[in-house]
Amino acid sequence: MEWQPDEQGLQQVLQLLKDSQSPDTATQRAVQEKLEQLNQFPDFNNYLIFVLTSLKSEDEPTRSLSGLILKNNVKAHYQNFPPIVADFIKRECLNNIGDPSPLIRATIGILITTIASKGELQTWPELLPQLCNLLNSEDYNTCEGSFGALQKICEDSSELLDSDALNRPLNIMIPKFLQFFKHCSPKIRSHAIACVNQFIIGRAQALMDNIDTFIESLFALAGDEDSEVRKNVCRALVMLLEVRIDRLIPHMHSIIQYMLQRTQDPDENVALEACEFWLTLAEQPICKEALSGHLVQLIPILVNGMKYSEIDIILLKGDVEEDETIPDSEQDIKPRFHKSRTVTLQHEGGEGEEGEDIDEDEDDDDDTLSDWNLRKCSAAALDVLANVFREELLPHLLPLLKGLLFHPDWVIKESGILVLGAIAEGCMQGMVPYLPELIPHLIQCLCDKKALVRSIACWTLSRYAHWVVGQPPDAHLKPLMTELLKRILDGNKRVQEAACSAFATLEEEACTELVPYLSFILDTLVFAFGKYQHKNLLILYDAIGTLADSVGHHLNQPEYIQKLMPPLIAKWNELKDEDKDLFPLLECLSSVATALQSGFLPYCEPVYQRCVTLVQKTLAQAMMYSQQPDQYEAPDKDFMIVALDLLSGLAEGLGGHVDTLVARSNIMTLLFQCMQDTMPEVRQSSFALLGDLTKACFPHVKPCIAEFMPILGTNLNPEFISVCNNATWAIGEICMQMGVEMQPYIAMVLNQLVEIINRPNTPKTLLENTAITIGRLGYVCPQEVAPMLPQFIRPWCTSLRNIRDNEEKDSAFRGICIMIGVNPGGVVQDFIFFCDAVASWVNPKDDLRDMFYKILHGFKEQVGEENWQQFSEQFPPLLKERLAACYGV
Repeated sequence: MEWQPDEQGLQQVLQLLKDSQSPDTATQRAVQEKLEQLNQFPDFNNYLIFVLTSLKSEDEPTRSLSGLILKNNVKAHYQNFPPIVADFIKRECLNNIGDPSPLIRATIGILITTIASKGELQTWPELLPQLCNLLNSEDYNTCEGSFGALQKICEDSSELLDSDALNRPLNIMIPKFLQFFKHCSPKIRSHAIACVNQFIIGRAQALMDNIDTFIESLFALAGDEDSEVRKNVCRALVMLLEVRIDRLIPHMHSIIQYMLQRTQDPDENVALEACEFWLTLAEQPICKEALSGHLVQLIPILVNGMKYSEIDIILLKGDVEEDETIPDSEQDIKPRFHKSRTVTLQHEGGEGEEGEDIDEDEDDDDDTLSDWNLRKCSAAALDVLANVFREELLPHLLPLLKGLLFHPDWVIKESGILVLGAIAEGCMQGMVPYLPELIPHLIQCLCDKKALVRSIACWTLSRYAHWVVGQPPDAHLKPLMTELLKRILDGNKRVQEAACSAFATLEEEACTELVPYLSFILDTLVFAFGKYQHKNLLILYDAIGTLADSVGHHLNQPEYIQKLMPPLIAKWNELKDEDKDLFPLLECLSSVATALQSGFLPYCEPVYQRCVTLVQKTLAQAMMYSQQPDQYEAPDKDFMIVALDLLSGLAEGLGGHVDTLVARSNIMTLLFQCMQDTMPEVRQSSFALLGDLTKACFPHVKPCIAEFMPILGTNLNPEFISVCNNATWAIGEICMQMGVEMQPYIAMVLNQLVEIINRPNTPKTLLENTAITIGRLGYVCPQEVAPMLPQFIRPWCTSLRNIRDNEEKDSAFRGICIMIGVNPGGVVQDFIFFCDAVASWVNPKDDLRDMFYKILHGFKEQVGEENWQQFSEQFPPLLKERLAACYGV
């Protein structure tokens, strides 16, 4: 006997469904309570499926809602459904997948895939065969409903479907789907492609076996009149480009022609899918060869796609010029992530290590529309193609650019400025001859009457900052800076934001070139403090922090401190300990403290105390949460991380002056806990602070060394690169302070360090810090470390040859020289590497130069003149010259 609802129960459920559509919060709360009560009755779920599939007298939204509540129940407690209820629901779903209403069919499809993804694909063996059979139904609704459900299952369970767990159903399903590419209904054709598309990236075997049929079927649909079908065809081709480019190469010419048409599709969703093709193609080795002949068509299409659409302009309030007095809505403010401190070394090229943490959202020039659109995709494609083709792109672009940049319609002019910014990286060399005219024109655009033109001009100018800074300052830097500073005080919030970000980029490029203008710059930034709404204030902190990083100790002038510190400290006092705006402010203060050094002293005490409090509060909350997770919330550990990093900035900036602050606080106890935190970022920042405190006030650190060293040893795990890097650096700093007393701890760390320096694919920064620390350990305890020389000397030498002369390099090389004295045999095999590393020094201190001299001459005497001649024949000419000039060998 089939289950039947009880009339009274049914009315109760229907009333609940009606109430849950009410906007009133009190009603909503009552509904939640009622739901929890009803969930105690096993057959409540039978009522829900009954309303969805059988109660045709109810309106569709109510029936669909019943299905969605059932879906949530399945998600939460399907494992507790009695088998009889589960079977009833499954049967009802399959019997009604062809409901005449598209909304009800879709809801049933969602319910089916939710049950399937609860591990039920294995225990519902009839599901896939039945859905596949229903595809053959003469009834359109049944066919469409089954396809809709299959598409959702393919999306949710693609890996499981391609595994042995289910006897490889794809062997039947994929050929079946391919037959439907020719179906007369566009909706069905679209479902069929979407189903197959789920299996491209995972290279499902069943699809690979039918790959040629699939590609032919896609080509057959190239001219389809339905935009959803065209979109899915484009999506398939983009993925095939990544996965099976070998099968596309024979047809590449016609595929490119097709994609050129589709990138101009009247339906923007199709154009966007097609535009992805150029982005993906640019990453393929064949890009240059495949596209060279088509640039003349492609470039104008991409450029055309870079205009704002009418809908963009409405969404961006493009006609609103002044909005600076309107407060920001909180959802506009993207969450900020603090990037924990990583210790790096200075390189020969002057800058710190580049390229290890590339800025991901470089091209986010209009990020309030942060949803991906045709403009962004076209700009990104032009950017990557500029990097592939370099100057060869310009003959196709320059004729267009002139017309765009001076166009009377602001929308077209704006897109021209975006084009100029997009190609900046790839075509820089070829653009140089035109920049002396273009930069002044762009600087003029900073005063355009349209806010969207002013904001894009900020971004594009920032992309050419490197060139500007390379010219005489009066030529472009001064006018650019003057205008950008005016834009920082623009009446439009989007322009303020773009100008602040562009100014931060300019600061990074110009560094000390900005010193003569500091007074003027600070006046502007401080004025902006009183003017900005919430969101831009956060970007302003970043611009101030970057300024401090860029000009360093030049900021330490009473007049500058007087301008800058009062507004920062006022904000600092205004913000509560729970306020996330503390993150960017703490980061900013950290940079300022490091730059001001002793100039920060008057402000350091309250800042130091608060950081310690933030760490303490977070640790206490984490403790309570771990003991009673149901009573307490997990803390946001970012507060603790940012506070640790600011303490590092204080220790680095104030040096010995932090002594009294450390003496009066329990920071060492807190640090002991932070170093053992479960979250890697917390440990990473703790080790950076430990190293900075070791340098600044070692007497407070020394009593804890016996407890700290084993923790440092266990964190030499290269799986967490940054944690490992900072722990390594801290060990090196500690051993320079400990001297001979380091001896008992060598065994805790040496083997791990030697293992790391020999690992393939280890990031440069970690290799360098590891080498420095091994050298320093050898400097204080040569007897313990020298026996290991042959195991690390070669990677040690290669990783330090590009580091600038500095204290760290000096101590490490002294260590190596002393170890060679203890174990000369340890370097014989790799002596050429040692020679190369010695030659990387520009000005070693006299006594270090003597050590090098003795080792080189000692080796030469040991092997004899003739052998030395043969040996030095292998040297590259430059190395030979340097060694002869500096050491006479």
